Formats: sequence, C-alpha cells, structure tokens
Amino acid sequence: MKATLISKDKKEAKFKMEFTAEEFEEAVIGEYKRKKDQFEIDGFRKGKAPRSIIEKHYGESVFIEGAINAIFNENYPKAIEELGLDIIDRPAVEFDNFKKGEDFSCNITVAVYPEIEVKDYKGIELDKIKVSVTNKDVDEELEKLRQRNARMVSVERPAKEDDTVLLDYKGFVDDEQFEGGTAEKFTLKLGSGSFIPGFEDQLLGIKSGEERDVKVDFPKDYHAEKLAGKAALFKCKIHEVKEEEKPELDDDFAKDVSEFDTLEEMKKDLKNNIKEQKKKHAEDQMKNKVLEKVYEANDIQVPDVMVDDEISSMMQEFDQQLRSQGLDLQKYFEYLKKDPNEFREEIKEDAHRKVKTRMLVAAVADAEGIEAPAEDVDEEIKIMAIQYKQDPDKIREMLGEENIGFLQKDIRMRKAMDFMFESAVFK
Repeated sequence: MKATLISKDKKEAKFKMEFTAEEFEEAVIGEYKRKKDQFEIDGFRKGKAPRSIIEKHYGESVFIEGAINAIFNENYPKAIEELGLDIIDRPAVEFDNFKKGEDFSCNITVAVYPEIEVKDYKGIELDKIKVSVTNKDVDEELEKLRQRNARMVSVERPAKEDDTVLLDYKGFVDDEQFEGGTAEKFTLKLGSGSFIPGFEDQLLGIKSGEERDVKVDFPKDYHAEKLAGKAALFKCKIHEVKEEEKPELDDDFAKDVSEFDTLEEMKKDLKNNIKEQKKKHAEDQMKNKVLEKVYEANDIQVPDVMVDDEISSMMQEFDQQLRSQGLDLQKYFEYLKKDPNEFREEIKEDAHRKVKTRMLVAAVADAEGIEAPAEDVDEEIKIMAIQYKQDPDKIREMLGEENIGFLQKDIRMRKAMDFMFESAVFK
C-alpha cells in the first residue's frame, strides 16, 4: 500500500491510498476464505466449493466488495499514522473503478484536528490564595476520626434524636396490609429522614420492648402510585435502642487510630496534612483561574463533531452513574418525560467548553514542545500500582496500548497546565 498526501489545511486532509493488483488479489483470496462456508453449490460439500465455481455461480464480483472493505480497513490506520494525521471524524472515501488484474486506489477526505495558535497563556496575573490552618480545622478532623471509630451501645432510656432503633413494623392502608410495608429487626437512625416524613418523630421517647402505632401520610409525589397521598398506619415494635458512643480524645485514642503515641503528635500530623490539602485545593483553584483567562483570551473554532463526541461521552458517563444507583439513562428520561435530544442540547454548552479548554491546553503543549516521555508514563504506572496494590507490569497489561496512549496524552496536558501556572505572575 502506498499513501500519498494530496492536500492539508486547518480543517481537513485529502490523501490517496494505492494498492497493487497482487495486494488486492490477496484481499480477495482472504475474503473467499472467510465467506466460502456460506455457499451451498450442487456437487460440493458446504464450504468446499472452489473460488472459481462460486464466482461462476454468483458473478466475479461476489468477493470484491468484502475485499475492498477488508483492504481499506486494514490499511487506513496505517496510512493515517504514516502521514502523521490527527483525525477527528470518519473519512469520506471515493473508490476508483475496479478492474480485475489492475492496481486499485481510493481518494480519502477526512476532518483533522485544527491547527491552533494560542495566545496570552504566559505571565497571567493571579491573586494568590493564602492558606492557613486553625485549631478549629484540627478539631473538626479529630471529630471525624471519633465519628468513624464510634461504636453503638444499647440503652434502657427512651429513644431520642440520633439514636438508632431496631424495630419490626407492618404498614396498613385502609386497614389492609400493603406490599413492601413490612420489615423485621430493621435498623433505623432517628432523625436521618430516611422514612416517610413524621414516621421517625413519632418513635421519639419509645423504649426497648414497647409497641407503638405510627400514623403518617404518604407524600403526593411518592414513587409508588398506589400509596401516593394515602394515609397509613404502621404497627411498630422496638427490640432495642442504641446510642453512638465516641472514644475519648486521649493518647490511647491516638495509638488506636494512628502511628503516633500521643494525641499531641497526632494533632501536629493532622495539622500538616490539612495544610497540604488546603494548599492543593488552593493550587487547583488558581489553575482553574489560569484556564479561565486563557479560555477568555482565545477565540477558536471548535469542530462540531468534537462537541458531539463529547456530548455522547458525557451521556455515557452519566448513564454509568445512574446504573450504579440501579437506574439507567432510558428510565431517567422516561421518569422526567425528557427527550434525549433535548438533554443533549442542555449539555451542549458544557461540552463545548470542555472541548475548547482541552484544545487550548494541547496547543500550549505543542507551542512549548511539551512531551510525556516513557519515564513519565512509567512513574504514573508505578503510582497506580501502589494505589491498586498491583505489580506495575500487571497494571500496564491491564491498561493496554490504547489506554497507555491516553495516559500519555493526559500527562502531557497536566504538564502544559503546570507550565502555565508556574509562569503566572502572582499579585
């Protein structure tokens, strides 16, 4: 195969792919081998008929279309790589008239990644975000640690807000027990708002072993239509009342939850960690401000196909989020009575902004000659290996060549972002 670039501008490229008669004959033979089992011809077992016999029965062109598709699909990626084209859409292809025993060629027109001249990305003026850590910050973090290490203990007193009760309940509407309204030894935290409004409030003051009738009204927009807006009675029995018991803040607590022997040592370490987190957050905010200023300073053409691809990607990501919650995009649209095209239009502006931002950062990387060499990729894979407790070679194998390429692009973009931030002028 020979690939020849005909022309290239900021939006598209035109090139020619040429194949010798011998190359095309090999493609036809390959197509015959793939398809011969589909033909039944008298005098031959299925799949055993020679190519010449099949062509005689069905015409000489019977394997031509498949051969054209096969030889094109195999060689098109090679041509793109050989010509150094960064394509963003499917190609438009014009095939020359095919004649048996002669060379074969096709002309391709394809949209390419636009050439961008990015400006005003160095020396951006920024207000520096100051970072400080207060005693309140440390106390809040300590309280979170106490919360995570709290335990539940049974109490004999009446239940109060934030207590957890273990209960049986049976729900009735119009004196009939309804489906899904019954449970045994169910754990409920009072004040969590996880039940119908008013249900939890009516259990305040109840003790272990007691029974109580709880009367509530289902919300009018309740998901089960048969119950929406209906008055209900729940017969409840409490098995146990528990309260949360948090550990004391002392040296023993520090030893239990950290590598430190004293509470003061742990506090000092917490303070340093909080400071690092705040510094990282402040840096991210300032980097976002850099991106905003570069975005506003550059008016570039964003190809529609790239925006459409981003919209599809965003919808796919949203679908995955919904599936993790037991829903999917189709059910989501049905529930909201929303049209998918309407949803695409709603997120179009956000998709356009994301694509334009990526294009500008990539243009900075091009302008500054920023690359992501193999050692950068190796370092990133080592970090992932530590995070997932896997061997680096295993991580590389799991990623595969395509995802390694995406990782390399991601590293390059981060380095370009860091370059703009480091060249910024702080007020």
